[in-house]
Amino acid sequence: MSERLLIRLHADGHLAWLAQDGAGRALSAANAGAPPAAALARAQRVIVLVPAEDVLLLQAPRLPGARAQFLKALPFALEDQLASGVEDLHFAVPEHLGDNQVPVAVVARTKLRSWIEHLASEGIRADALYAETQWLPLRENACSILIEEGRALWRSAPAQAGACAPADLADTLAVLATAQPAPSQCDVYDVRQAATSFTHPGFEVHTHAGYHDALAFFAAQAEPEVNLLQGEFAPAHRQAPAQQLWRRAAALVAAALLLLFVYYGADAWRLARQSARLDDAARAILHEGFPDMDKVAGDPRDLMRSALTNLRGGADNGALVPLLGRIAPILGSTTRMTLTALEYHNATLELGLRAPDVPTLDLMRERLASLGLKVEVTAANSGSEGIDGRLRIAGAGP
Repeated sequence: MSERLLIRLHADGHLAWLAQDGAGRALSAANAGAPPAAALARAQRVIVLVPAEDVLLLQAPRLPGARAQFLKALPFALEDQLASGVEDLHFAVPEHLGDNQVPVAVVARTKLRSWIEHLASEGIRADALYAETQWLPLRENACSILIEEGRALWRSAPAQAGACAPADLADTLAVLATAQPAPSQCDVYDVRQAATSFTHPGFEVHTHAGYHDALAFFAAQAEPEVNLLQGEFAPAHRQAPAQQLWRRAAALVAAALLLLFVYYGADAWRLARQSARLDDAARAILHEGFPDMDKVAGDPRDLMRSALTNLRGGADNGALVPLLGRIAPILGSTTRMTLTALEYHNATLELGLRAPDVPTLDLMRERLASLGLKVEVTAANSGSEGIDGRLRIAGAGP
């Protein structure tokens, strides 16, 4: 897989390309035409060089404020140096702004769009667009010159660069010699097949050989810091895989939340059914113990509690349990007598007893009275099985 695909877009629209590996080595010589789809698919980064004549390199003072504020103020800070209206131009700056001077690349919006559309027609979606002159190396007190067939590119400072015919280089250098500060040296890279020596009386010329075409020369340089594709022209296709991952992650989160809601919904439905079953069971128990409560509306637990309270004698039920504890040993001490009924209300306990005869019933009264209770026989009726009697224990308070 190639690390970088370098494409050069010429002024007449024709293309050339060169692929590099991860170490920056060219995988082949420059190839004419658009790169094939396979080469584009293998590239991790696609860089396009555009004609230097259409891109103006400038510098602007670092204005105070955030990057967004700086970008808004930048066109008006450079307005005096521009021939076109700022609304028709696109301004590109480095990703990280410096503290003093900020390099700026300016291009017409229509020109930039035409480049992008032309590349798209060839199946190319660039990650970065740079002017050719941005790739010329900078050295202190020196001017870099690239000479190719019928054309020369030069750059003497971050904001001083251009293109001219090779025959006009001498005049260009004469103008550069008047600049402040003026370069005193020239680094010349001649990639013509019939390269000739270049000299200039006002400069110390250093000729660098070893490059056979301009694209190979550009491939050997470090990538510039000002990418023209930013702002509204920023490439979006390289972010697509990450965006797809984020979309998948969001879908997974949504699915997890949906499953969570389904789980809690199912759990709530299960608990509601269980509660309904418990209510039905409570009503069944209520019906079995207190059939009269079937027509009374309300919670079965509350109805059961109310019925038990009434059964125990309402508010006085606290005295019943201790009283039963006192009389139970006496009632259980004999097998000749059977308890048939028990009623408690208004602090009075009435016992229904079946005894073999009246003396046995009266003996039970005396034994209960010996506990300090007020006991009287209220009924003694003869029956086929003996005497059905009733004892009233009055004043059964604690």
